[in-house]
Amino acid sequence: EDWAFVVLPNQASRKNKLGYPGWIPKKQLIKKETYSLENGPIAVVEASITALCDDHKDVVLPLCFQTRLPVRRQEGEWIVVMTPTGEGWIKATDVSVYPSSQDVRKGSGKDIVKQGERFLHLDYLWGGMSSYGYDCSGFSYTMCLANGYLIPRDASEQAEEGKNVPLDEIEPGDLLFFAYEEGKGKIHHVGIYYGENKLLHSPNTGKSIEIIPLENTIYEKELCIARRYWE
Repeated sequence: EDWAFVVLPNQASRKNKLGYPGWIPKKQLIKKETYSLENGPIAVVEASITALCDDHKDVVLPLCFQTRLPVRRQEGEWIVVMTPTGEGWIKATDVSVYPSSQDVRKGSGKDIVKQGERFLHLDYLWGGMSSYGYDCSGFSYTMCLANGYLIPRDASEQAEEGKNVPLDEIEPGDLLFFAYEEGKGKIHHVGIYYGENKLLHSPNTGKSIEIIPLENTIYEKELCIARRYWE
């Protein structure tokens, strides 16, 4: 009827082999066969939030961290991008431009931590995948994406891929996974290893992104797996 069932190909999920599934109101969708991020240069939003403007430089829409749009050209301090409804303008200082999606810079583990630190004190948001709010796996997913690494969407699946790292060999930027029953049960949480036996994570509803010591916490008891996605 008025809804479309869709998948997000860049968010791997066992829920659907084509990508993460969900529903979108049809009135919020437009079909644009010539719109693509696969070929040609792209702009990646590096600011927490920036403005997409029209030809008169009036704000049309706020864009979140890691929004990606095809680039048409640069004019002075502005990048002209394609949107599904036509051209838009973004301040050049708020984006990075790459020759293609495959050329996005790959960062180190410390770079993943550095990006995550920018969002300290941002409120947790269940299902959050933007700089308006992240859930635990949305946070780890986006900080890896910001450094050129595409990983699964949900914590339990993030724990199944990447390079396995022994818990006594973890380094900053590794993802740490936590399970019920003191690490023996179902995985329910993920965070980024900060270094110095500290955890950088988006905890749960009512809290905000924080850095905490692992020692003598429930997280120390529930820590079960570490994965490395960075090179």
